[in-house]
Amino acid sequence: MEKAMGEAMDSVFLIDGHADILWRIDQEHLLFYEPTSALQASYQALRDGGVHLQFFAIFTDPKLTPADSLKAVLAYIDTFHRCIVSDRLQPVYQYKDILKIRQSGQTGGMLSIEGAQCLQGDIRMLHILYRLGVRAVGLTWNHANDIADGVGEPRGAGLSKFGRAVVAEMNRLGMIVDVSHLSERGFWDVAEQSTKPFIASHSNCKAVFPHRRNLTDDQIHAIIAKSGTVGMTFVPDFITDGPATVDDIIRHIDHVLSLGGQKSIAFGSDFDGITETMVDLKRAKYFPILLEQIEKRYGRDVLLDIAGRNLERVLHDVWNV
Repeated sequence: MEKAMGEAMDSVFLIDGHADILWRIDQEHLLFYEPTSALQASYQALRDGGVHLQFFAIFTDPKLTPADSLKAVLAYIDTFHRCIVSDRLQPVYQYKDILKIRQSGQTGGMLSIEGAQCLQGDIRMLHILYRLGVRAVGLTWNHANDIADGVGEPRGAGLSKFGRAVVAEMNRLGMIVDVSHLSERGFWDVAEQSTKPFIASHSNCKAVFPHRRNLTDDQIHAIIAKSGTVGMTFVPDFITDGPATVDDIIRHIDHVLSLGGQKSIAFGSDFDGITETMVDLKRAKYFPILLEQIEKRYGRDVLLDIAGRNLERVLHDVWNV
């Protein structure tokens, strides 16, 4: 059955906008290319699930100093190039790289930062990370840094002066601004300032399930207005109260669609950043179960938008193609 579903989805260009593969490789010394790897998004799981482009998030322990955070980020970039990039998985830096993986049938990988305390208040660090291949930056994790407050900070401050400079420079360079984990005030600062589409890489709908990491309808409307994307995430705590299934994540997709967001839904699984998974979507290899349900419920065109077309458009627009 899995093989049949995979064959039915061969023409779907699937993008996953957030997974913590590098973190788990580092923490548990797992192998990405091992066929029986315990990674939720190992190479084989991505191939079996039909994932064509995977965002590789770089998450560093928030307890680290900014200087040590930068050191850890550089180590993760090294891990990406030593342990992930190969003749089977190509790095994606620009739009023509997406066209290449479409033609070759290979898998692509793109680096993103989750929490930018590593910048240390110095815009030159952003330039260096860009040159090293980072193409998306989540401005905060749950805590505060010198860019803004995260959703876990009670004061809920918005973008600092430095944070505004970071957003402006990311727009200029062609880096995706990611507002998942950002305080609500910070979100609205980005919505006001960014001249390019921005994303919430892994966040669901607060109206469906009121978790602090989910987005309000007003926030979703703002992302739609900016031609950005909301990455439906598979973190059970963000989906429902109790065990989460594909039917539950469909409720979040339903809600974004009801807000006029067909062109603004994407995926951000958070695979390998979670220990508890959805009941029927435990690994990347099971993506076709969700894709099949989306096509059955909404039709092929909506499926193609959600699976990858929307996030690919954001990459195209941010990269000034």
